[in-house]
Amino acid sequence: MHAGLVTSRPAPLTRPDGSPIRAVVVDDEANLSDLLRMALQNEGWEARTAANGQEALNVIREFAPDLLVLDIMMPGLDGMELLARIRAAGNDVPVLFLTAKDAVEDRIAGISAGADDYVTKPFNLEEVVVRLRGMARRHVAAVADADPRLRVGDLTLDEESYEVERGGIPIKLTAKEFELLRYLMQNPRRVLSKAQILDQVWSYDFGGNGSVVEIYISYLRKKIDTLGEPLIHTVRGVGYTIKAS
Repeated sequence: MHAGLVTSRPAPLTRPDGSPIRAVVVDDEANLSDLLRMALQNEGWEARTAANGQEALNVIREFAPDLLVLDIMMPGLDGMELLARIRAAGNDVPVLFLTAKDAVEDRIAGISAGADDYVTKPFNLEEVVVRLRGMARRHVAAVADADPRLRVGDLTLDEESYEVERGGIPIKLTAKEFELLRYLMQNPRRVLSKAQILDQVWSYDFGGNGSVVEIYISYLRKKIDTLGEPLIHTVRGVGYTIKAS
């Protein structure tokens, strides 16, 4: 197995709300699971490990991962049975099987059981990370397409109903406030300049300048940040961003 970490990669993938991708590695070989955990953390993801199937069930329940890496041959609750329980519970989290069983029949059995990919040991670490990155990208896109709501922390914005709420509390916004908030939430953790905001939200047709952005940012802060921890942040000299701590 090649242990070199990926040294070049595209911008980190995130969940639709801008938070890190979550992954769980389940393997009774501690050195291997720790290696994978570090590789995924190097991607900017949150990664946890579990040494067996029963421990994995608890981690999955608490952590709500976006991806699972499962060893098939584990003592007690093995990977196949663990996947069966996950799917029976209605959890469609993408799963990559990692196993020493390399027969064609084993691959077919793994995919038929509900796994999304199958890699045999010994493996190339960079290849596994690339495969997981692709699975994460498809999962994030599917989640985003299926849900018209944008989320940042406990703040949600429904693009279809034009409803906004934070922590279950409805927030009334004007049309322009809604457009500004939507643009920020479509780009979580990305710092947007006044020029970018003016172009996207006002299209430069209002005959004003960057001060209107400051005014509307203050309007949003009064309606949103007073309901909890600050979500809208100023990056001095650069612009504005929305993110949960």
